Amino acid sequence: MPVLKHLLGYLVAAVCLIWVFHDVHPEKLMSDLSSIDWRWIAPAIVCDVVSYLCQAIRWRELLAPVGELPVKRATQAIYIGLFTNEITPMRLGELARAYFASRWIGRPFAAVVPSMLLERLIDGVWMALGVGAAALLVPLPRRVVRTGEIFGLVALALAAAYFVLILRRPRLSPPSESRAGKLFTALLTGLRQIGNARILWRASLISAGILAFQAAAFWLVMRGYSLDLPLPAGAIVFLIVHLGTAVPNAPANVGSFQFFTVFALGLFGVDKTRAAGFSVVVFVILTAPLWALGLLALSRAGMTLGDIRGELRRLNAVRGR
Repeated sequence: MPVLKHLLGYLVAAVCLIWVFHDVHPEKLMSDLSSIDWRWIAPAIVCDVVSYLCQAIRWRELLAPVGELPVKRATQAIYIGLFTNEITPMRLGELARAYFASRWIGRPFAAVVPSMLLERLIDGVWMALGVGAAALLVPLPRRVVRTGEIFGLVALALAAAYFVLILRRPRLSPPSESRAGKLFTALLTGLRQIGNARILWRASLISAGILAFQAAAFWLVMRGYSLDLPLPAGAIVFLIVHLGTAVPNAPANVGSFQFFTVFALGLFGVDKTRAAGFSVVVFVILTAPLWALGLLALSRAGMTLGDIRGELRRLNAVRGR
């Protein structure tokens, strides 16, 4: 089954890339690539790196009830996870960063996972709010607005369910002996532990900064590529790409990243050849630092990707007993 999932991810990536490049004009594409204004690129990379530093600070806040994880260690774990995601399918990097955090704070693997689930929940709420705010500033196609409304309703429903969990604190039934039952109980217990109002407010504010820096990085590369869209439009393109690549697929989201970038830019009337070229440029510019810093973080941890896979298999076997 894992092999089938991997093959499906690669197939989807191939189909996406074929669609992106099947009718572009090579001469125009090369002309656009040769006219990049590199003065915009350095600030874009800085914004992207700062966004992950903010993520490390947020993760440290959410992990505080579980254990003390220094910002330096949190940043290292995040970059290890990002690097792992770049070269392996199905988002194994999320498991890798959870493994390192649990090792460094001396707590079980399952105790770290709830903080990561809350990260996704908070990000989802902010992204829904971002789509709504951008729709007030930039005319959007109805289908994009409709998708944003559905996503927003789902995010708000999950947020409401979480607040019911921590405010009403319903009694949990004794965990079953099954692996799924034990894991579910551990996750609910962990989510309750983080249910501190001050922690959640701080984490939510930091989350807004994370998305702002990432959207700014994306838009700055757009300016360097001479795509003269306003910042709100650039933020919308970023949010569409971010939403579209949220589902685990091929390594580094190759294919789906380019597809959703071209699709989103097309909503604003950008020529497909220009959009396809930009999808490659922004991918390389914002991915290269992840490779470099992720490889450095992994080497400083004294482990290889093979070691990480072995540890994750061992943890999986232990939880299954």
